[in-house]
Amino acid sequence: MSHSLTGKSALVTGAGTGIGKGIALELARRGAKVAIHYNSSDAGAKDTQHQIEEFGGNCITVQADVAEREQIVRMVDTAAAELGGIDILVNNAALQLNLNWFDYTEELYDRVMNINLKGYWQCMQAVIPYMKERHFGRIINISSVHGKRPTDFDVVYCMSKGGIKMLGRESAIELARYGITVNTIAPGAVDVGKFKASHKEPNRKKFPLGRVGLPEDIASLVCYVASDESSFMTGSTIRMDGAGMLM
Repeated sequence: MSHSLTGKSALVTGAGTGIGKGIALELARRGAKVAIHYNSSDAGAKDTQHQIEEFGGNCITVQADVAEREQIVRMVDTAAAELGGIDILVNNAALQLNLNWFDYTEELYDRVMNINLKGYWQCMQAVIPYMKERHFGRIINISSVHGKRPTDFDVVYCMSKGGIKMLGRESAIELARYGITVNTIAPGAVDVGKFKASHKEPNRKKFPLGRVGLPEDIASLVCYVASDESSFMTGSTIRMDGAGMLM
């Protein structure tokens, strides 16, 4: 199988729903042992686990609020103990409130930043010692086209996504000496079951390919970046949006 990940151990945050669920499923299909993280999506995480076990994959579920350092450390240590280390981290768990500029309070700002940016950074801090032991690691941060393209909604979410890109670039330089690569994927619109029917109809003025993305589109790219075939790629941000940002 292309981009085989047999023998590798992966932690995927926010894997109970949406893009994270698709990533966890595909990593497991390609042979990785997967820790399925969730915060409140307990039923979703169990469904991800059930689907992986149905095709003979190897996985566990771990609960944590990725805004809290102590919970992150517990999650990572549990995953490493159960899976025999951590080779791959996919930072995906995020909060998107879709609030206008003046609707944000300081508390809401802190919540979004603590999950979307600080949470990514602290998850990286927690897995790096395990990766350094093996002189191997793949860290893949899920950002968004909103980290580059200004829109008219949710300034704080967009700030967090822009920060993720620089987190990846700076980390790639510092972690390269330990055999750890750090890359960022910036999806465009992805159908995670929340789109109105109108978004699913071909609209080539917004979506040149005539469709929005699917979780499995992002998952396939994650598997390539996690594989040995991408060993010379680090510090990159890969936009995956069906050319939507060009329109």
